[in-house]
Amino acid sequence: MATILAPSLKQRFAELQAERERSWPPARLAANAVQRGRLVERFDAGAVGQVGDTLPAVRFADVEGGSIALEDLVADGPAVLIFFRFATCPACNIALRYYEETLYPALRAWGVPLLALSPQRPDLLGEIKVRQQLSFRVASDPDNDLAGFLGITFVPDDRPAPPPKGWIGEVTGTGHWALPQPTVLIAAPDRTIRWLRVSPDWLDRPEAGEIVAALDDA
Repeated sequence: MATILAPSLKQRFAELQAERERSWPPARLAANAVQRGRLVERFDAGAVGQVGDTLPAVRFADVEGGSIALEDLVADGPAVLIFFRFATCPACNIALRYYEETLYPALRAWGVPLLALSPQRPDLLGEIKVRQQLSFRVASDPDNDLAGFLGITFVPDDRPAPPPKGWIGEVTGTGHWALPQPTVLIAAPDRTIRWLRVSPDWLDRPEAGEIVAALDDA
């Protein structure tokens, strides 16, 4: 595949963090850093899906209507799945736009499907595809079905009771706190995991080149 020339995802996240440091109250900035740090500390690479594991025959709800079967995605070869939190997540918006500009053209040239997944309801999730002008498909992984199987979900430490207005379960439409940690999965034609990268720190996600290299090496 061709060399990818674009601002890296790391650079884009650095710009987001710099803006937050300029504009966020210190307490909010500190809480965000603490949560990210705790998720990194708790992450156990052995507790998530492993290369060679067989994925279930799941179906996803496409934001443009209908459903997407995993077995159909991999019918003609490997597929790349990107797990993200929800449509209004700032870091997720940056990451998906980056993958649209860098990863998707490379995968399209190679005939490899790209699918972005969130537990958010399809009617709420569709806005990110429109706003970020995403060419690849976006779908709901209802109740974190596949994310739960992979062991990549987490719940925030700060969970007020009763939940306040605008809490995660309300934003996603799921009614619960669980979210997927940002993850990139390469699924093989036999529905096994070919490559998996979980990002407990949501400001440290795989660059397009890493994903392309994983496909090249497989």
